[in-house]
Amino acid sequence: MRILVIGGTGFIGSRVVARLVKQGHEALAGSPATGVNSITGKGLQLAMTGTDAVIDVSNSPSYDEHAVMDFFRISTTNLLAAEKVAGVKHHIMLSIVGTENLQANAYFKAKMQQEELIRKSADRYTVVRATQFMEFLGAVADLGDVNGVTHVSTGAVQLVAADDVVEKLCEIATGPAFNSTIEIAGPDKARMSDMVEKYLRARGDARRVVADPNALYFGSVLREDTMVPTSGSMLGGITFEDWLGDRAQS
Repeated sequence: MRILVIGGTGFIGSRVVARLVKQGHEALAGSPATGVNSITGKGLQLAMTGTDAVIDVSNSPSYDEHAVMDFFRISTTNLLAAEKVAGVKHHIMLSIVGTENLQANAYFKAKMQQEELIRKSADRYTVVRATQFMEFLGAVADLGDVNGVTHVSTGAVQLVAADDVVEKLCEIATGPAFNSTIEIAGPDKARMSDMVEKYLRARGDARRVVADPNALYFGSVLREDTMVPTSGSMLGGITFEDWLGDRAQS
């Protein structure tokens, strides 16, 4: 199969491209760095030619409310239009578990807009919602850090390893479209504050973690179940403890 990965030079996208190539597929990393720009449209139609599926894991360069809304709206509209011309059979989008619960946050509002555009306009699609990545725990710790003390939400999460998300995205892209939303989560459910503390200790980071139900998560307060997946979600195979042992020390 020929698969175009929009955002293919980024953290998730580069891993998706590498895995698809290893599986024997023709995978193209689509990004401004490779001459494919989903905002201006530059190189987009050429990249779509002969493509069977498109995986969109792109991200806005700005989290400003207007900029992030414009990015996902323009990019997604351009992608879907180019796919129709090229006859692409499957559009796959990476989103976030709990998006509908965080609509006061501009980024999550923009992702919901992106999902809705796809549901309305794509002929064959799969919206893939993933939980928070284990790899982003350091960024979560930094959010609430003041002078070596970090306040972290006590909201429940089911962190997933990036490698598990990459595996599922490749599996979905090489199969039939779901024409619906599916969820991918890690196997372990725990409080965000507990996972951040374990992560920091494993890294030898001496910062003190304060479990704070009012701590902001990228500008939003999490309820207990705000970002918890549904009972029918796909589960990754990498546990948090295994990830800490194998990856957090690197």
